[in-house]
Amino acid sequence: MPFWIDTHCHLDASEFSADVASVRARALDCGVIHCVVPAVRVGNFDAVRGLAHQFSFSYALGIHPLCVPEAQDDDLLALDTELALRKSDPRLVAVGEIGLDYFVAALIQGPMRERQEYFYRAQLKLARKHGLPVILHVRRSADKLLKHLRELAPEGGWNGIAHAFNGSEQQALEFIRLGFKLGFGGAVTYEAARQLRRLAAGLPLDSLVMETDAPDMPPHWIYATAAQRETGVAQGRNEPGELPRIAQQVADLRGIPLQALARATTANALQALPRLGGLIAC
Repeated sequence: MPFWIDTHCHLDASEFSADVASVRARALDCGVIHCVVPAVRVGNFDAVRGLAHQFSFSYALGIHPLCVPEAQDDDLLALDTELALRKSDPRLVAVGEIGLDYFVAALIQGPMRERQEYFYRAQLKLARKHGLPVILHVRRSADKLLKHLRELAPEGGWNGIAHAFNGSEQQALEFIRLGFKLGFGGAVTYEAARQLRRLAAGLPLDSLVMETDAPDMPPHWIYATAAQRETGVAQGRNEPGELPRIAQQVADLRGIPLQALARATTANALQALPRLGGLIAC
């Protein structure tokens, strides 16, 4: 059976509060041997760290752009303090999930757009200070993210993952040039996502990692449209156990065996997040 790393999975979300152990067991049964659980706000730092230690996962600490409106400047100090406190914890693998979101209207109006950039730059500086990779939220913001990455690049260059990447090929190649791997998940399973599927098929194999973003970003087979939900069809819950089936679609798009994709994306994840190498025996 191929082995997989889910490089982005929010298992601390309320959707999993009742059965996270069962979710983990199903993932293992499908060959998903490891999950990276990123924080989104200071208030869930303890939760993601606790899950990582309970289930032999890894975690990242950061402030998500969607959480910036409620964040205080002191939260950046809290992040800095926590990164210093956990510096010897091998399960802390990155600063994340951080980035910019230019899709949500409330986040791109005047001062809030500037505040997003302020938090993003500050967290890049903290990643550089603590010698950690970054896990990036990229939504209609690739060019601006790249600009700041170039300006703040550490001496040895960046490591990290551009999560749920859905930009242009040119932007993809620039993230790769700067040291990033690109995360692909449930969105690639939709036939209408033609540009994303072209990227999954054509980008260098050594640039791809797999992720679910569970419980979000459901693959097409568990997604219910608004019309379906009105008729009583329940929205399916995404979870790490869906990863091999998502990956099969990427393998089919590339015309390679599933096992070859598993080997490559696992190696890529270990390169993007070097501390994983001490946690995972494949």
